[in-house]
Amino acid sequence: MVERINYEQLPQIVGPYVHATKHNQTLYISGLTAYGTHAQSSDICAQTQEILNQVLTILELEKRSRSDIVKVTIFVKDITMLATIRQELFQFYEGNLPACSLVEISQLIHPDLLIEYEAVVAL
Repeated sequence: MVERINYEQLPQIVGPYVHATKHNQTLYISGLTAYGTHAQSSDICAQTQEILNQVLTILELEKRSRSDIVKVTIFVKDITMLATIRQELFQFYEGNLPACSLVEISQLIHPDLLIEYEAVVAL
């Protein structure tokens, strides 16, 4: 059985998807961005902090910890900006580094957005 979840605490979704789905003891978090938040028109650091706060909100609501993050995919508009957010990511994971794919893309759903982050979490 698949459970589809939208979290009231996160920015509202306007597209044909949900914040996350649960299946077989796994939580799949959709691509999160700073869209619709105070950080939307900010730099990549502020957008990354907003996204990681959204991930923390989901983990708290699901009664999980950062160490339960198994795999992430990070989409960035400029791969050279990775060095700018690398330390934030290391701090966020608290030593529990997940498997990760990093992909440079030409654009996201809004021109202000610089980064999108999706995750798989073990339940």
